[in-house]
Amino acid sequence: MKISIITVCWNSEKYLKTAIESILNQTYQDIEYIIIDGGSTDGTLDIIKQYEPLFNTRMKWISEKDNGIYDAMNKGINMSSGDVVGLLNSDDFYMSNTSLEKITNAFIKENVDSVYADLYYVKELDIDKIVRSWKTGKKRPFSKGWHPAHPSFFVKKEVYNKFGSFNLNFKIAADFEIMLRFLEKYSISSYYIEEYIVKMRLGGESNKNIKNIKKGKNEIIDAFKQNNIQIPFYYPYKRWTLKLIQYIRK
Repeated sequence: MKISIITVCWNSEKYLKTAIESILNQTYQDIEYIIIDGGSTDGTLDIIKQYEPLFNTRMKWISEKDNGIYDAMNKGINMSSGDVVGLLNSDDFYMSNTSLEKITNAFIKENVDSVYADLYYVKELDIDKIVRSWKTGKKRPFSKGWHPAHPSFFVKKEVYNKFGSFNLNFKIAADFEIMLRFLEKYSISSYYIEEYIVKMRLGGESNKNIKNIKKGKNEIIDAFKQNNIQIPFYYPYKRWTLKLIQYIRK
């Protein structure tokens, strides 16, 4: 079973090498690694070119202007040839060299459409300092505030082919919308690995400022509406309560 991992980046020279190495050092070898660059002007392309001996065998990349992070992710999905697709941000990394081996084994053993696990948020300059612990737990209704951490969510390519890629009308919460669409609207099968597999540096777009937090909240509500899934009036409070628990649990 081939697994395609996609990293989108733009001016990501600070941490991209760590992300790349965490993928190339995996014990599981049937990996296709795709980097989608948005036309970086720093040293990002120089870092990518350091791995040129692996191009056309384990790695592919392009660098061109895009219409935002989700447009770049869609490009990567379209380029992918793996049975399974995963997305790793340019400033995140897999915690263990066996992370993708465990993900792939779960797909094979459980014969499911998707696999998800747990994630740590860490300080940008101190990756050993855990700020928030996202312990996903077994599948529950999204309306109760539950959903997987997107970098720990892996999906078969055939699911994207059947149910579509990221909705570009969502600028901040397209990752939430696609998981909602796959897991709830279309009820794809899933399996939960109770293990932390990704470390994610703080500083994501959805939490950059109050304006983005508000926009992200509104987009999440719109995601339910567009997928014809009802949510209770207290949903936003339930969602933020669960987030608070993640910070306390760290």
